[in-house]
Amino acid sequence: MRIVVVGAGSVGRSITRELLSNEHSLLVIDKYAREERVKAIPDATWLLADACEVATLEEAQFEHADVVVCATGDDKVNLVVSLLAKTEFGVPRTVARVNNPRNEWMFDEGWGVDVAVSTPRLMTALVEEAVSVGDLVRLFEFQQGKATMVELTLPLDSPYCGSSVADLALPPECVLVGIIRDQLPMAPVPEESLQALDELLFLATRDAERTLAAKLTGRRRDEVQTVLSDRNF
Repeated sequence: MRIVVVGAGSVGRSITRELLSNEHSLLVIDKYAREERVKAIPDATWLLADACEVATLEEAQFEHADVVVCATGDDKVNLVVSLLAKTEFGVPRTVARVNNPRNEWMFDEGWGVDVAVSTPRLMTALVEEAVSVGDLVRLFEFQQGKATMVELTLPLDSPYCGSSVADLALPPECVLVGIIRDQLPMAPVPEESLQALDELLFLATRDAERTLAAKLTGRRRDEVQTVLSDRNF
């Protein structure tokens, strides 16, 4: 794929290195990139210019990009570039970094953002995921398709402790995609028995989350808590 990364700070450079290792074609745009930064990633193509200028995006041939990653430390820049990428150049997919959690509400389709990544929210979610037993933790929300990735650590009094995966009575819009036990990932094969404190990972719709948590914990729907509800990563 042809990927454009806007911003050559520590985040942008790390993303660029990872994507280069997967043999993608990378163009990095940064107005202030120093020579040592450019030399540190010689396999990427560099454009030292202001990404908020349409002329820069034309020079970068945004119309041929498969993905644009806006990874600067300035939320205004990330929003403007995402919007231009979508509206002026028809880029199929945009990923934008959210630096200030208070700005998250703007990072949506209206501003041309397909996927918003908020590091503070993601770290909070991981902390909640580590300490919440019996609560449904929303780890990620896919803006296309309205699906979420959620986790629930099976409590000791769950009615499904000792049951097999095949016996799970899941809502129609929920899919069990993985089990983490003793810090090791496991495939959810039908004959696998569920154990207390298993971390269960699901793909689900937001409407089905409370029903899913109620079934797995034996609680009423109004007793179920969804951690990080209405937050977007």
